[in-house]
This record gives sequence, C-alpha cells and structure tokens, in this order.
Amino acid sequence: MPYDQQPCREPLVLLPGMMCDGRIFYAQVRTFSGSMPVMVLPLAGGDTVEKIAARMLNHLPPRFALAGLSMGGILAMELVRRAPERISRLCIMGASPLAETPDQAAGREPQIVAARAGRLEDVLRETLPMEALAPGPLRLEVHKLFCRMGMELGPEMYVAQARALQRRPDQQAVMRRVQVPTLVLGGEHDTLVPASKLDLLAQLIPGAQLKILPETGHFPVLEQPDAVNRALLHWLAEPAAAPEAPPAVCAQG
Repeated sequence: MPYDQQPCREPLVLLPGMMCDGRIFYAQVRTFSGSMPVMVLPLAGGDTVEKIAARMLNHLPPRFALAGLSMGGILAMELVRRAPERISRLCIMGASPLAETPDQAAGREPQIVAARAGRLEDVLRETLPMEALAPGPLRLEVHKLFCRMGMELGPEMYVAQARALQRRPDQQAVMRRVQVPTLVLGGEHDTLVPASKLDLLAQLIPGAQLKILPETGHFPVLEQPDAVNRALLHWLAEPAAAPEAPPAVCAQG
C-alpha cells in the first residue's frame, strides 16, 4: 500500500525521546502529514510522567493514534493509563514498561548535578552512548543531532525529564489491558532498551506485533526512517477498535 493511501483517519501523535524535539520525526512527518494530521508534542510540563501526560491531554484531540519513542514511549504508556478511550492505536519504540530500579534512579543524580553545573553536553553524551546506535556512517550524524537538540532544550529541561524518569511508575498492568492495534518496535543494536525488554512489552499487550529492525539502534526513526515508515504504514492500516463506551448511568426513580 503506498504511503498516501492509509485508512487511518485519526490524527497521528508523535512523542519524541528524552531531550529531543520534532526534528527526530522529520521523515515521519514528511511521509504521513499529506494524508492525516500529524502532531509532535514536547515532553514538557512537569518533573513526573503524570504531570507531563496531564498537560499533553489538554492539547490532544478527542481520539488519536499514538506513537512514542524512548521517553516518548514511556509517556505514551501513561497516556494509555489515563485516557485509553482516546487512543485508537499504539506504537511504542525503544521503551520499557518497567519502573527504574533504585540503582538506576540513583545513577541519574550525578548527571543531574553535572547538568546544573554547566556540563550538559557531557551529560548528553553519557545519556546516549555512541554504542546505543547502529555502527555505520550515520552513527556520528545521529549522535550530533541528539546533542544539538539537547543543548537547545537546555539543562532545566534535562533535570525535569531525568526526575520524571526516576519516578516513573511500572506500567505492566496497564499494558495488559491494551485493546487497540499495537506495534512494539526497536533496533537490534539498541543497548539502552534491548530486544529482550521489547519482547517483554509485546508479550504483555494482547495481540501486539513486535518488530526489531536490523542495522538500527536506539533511534530507528533517524537510522532507518524508511523501514520505520513501512512498519508504521502497516500499523496505521490495521482496523482500529471501537472507542470504549462511557459507563452507563442508572436513572434514579
């Protein structure tokens, strides 16, 4: 099916990764915006995923297709928890449903201190190790773009997002209740969220499709944009489930 013939009619909402902006979805916006509304929302508005998600819901349409990358995938899970009836289909890329362990959360503290002390560029290089991207000519270019986006967003945004990740809830129970077409997508070279974690996520979600892309790391939307777009196309073409009906209200007589 060509890109310009998608049966999905809901707006497509894209959520970027930590310290990323809309540039990360350039190929997806260019491909899909000709046939459906496409929105990219920043991960802003608070220092917990609950606060950020609540702010997002105030700016989102009544019903939409939702795709999140990395931290954007974590926010997508929180949106499913808060407003499942508004989401017609779900795509999670490079994100785990698990909360951070105490050791993982504590490991962010030195990075938060360094970001506040003016060493944000060093922190960004630690946040996305080069080894988390697929080897090849694009690796350095993708890494430079990530650092450029992060530097422009600034240290305050970094601290807020790091705090949100430290405190994020476990979403395994939420994922078991998903009842919409779901794609779990990742890269074979991703060392931050390896295929084993994505397999766990896909097994939690009834009927989810798992797709691990070769020659791709933590940022498949930049590393293999055509392969991602093909996967998204098939996901968008799946028949969407009917919206959940609101609970019935019994008349008092």
